[in-house]
Amino acid sequence: MLATVLIVVVVLMLLGALPRWPHSREWGYYPSGGLGLVLVILVILLLLGRL
Repeated sequence: MLATVLIVVVVLMLLGALPRWPHSREWGYYPSGGLGLVLVILVILLLLGRL
């Protein structure tokens, strides 16, 4: 159950990190950097067997 929720959250963050709207082009690498950090944490948790 928790893994499904995390997958949905990561997919939503991925869609939100795409610079498709004019106002989001000024954000730089912050959204994709945050998404990368979340993905690294998820991979570490998966490797440790905590997820």
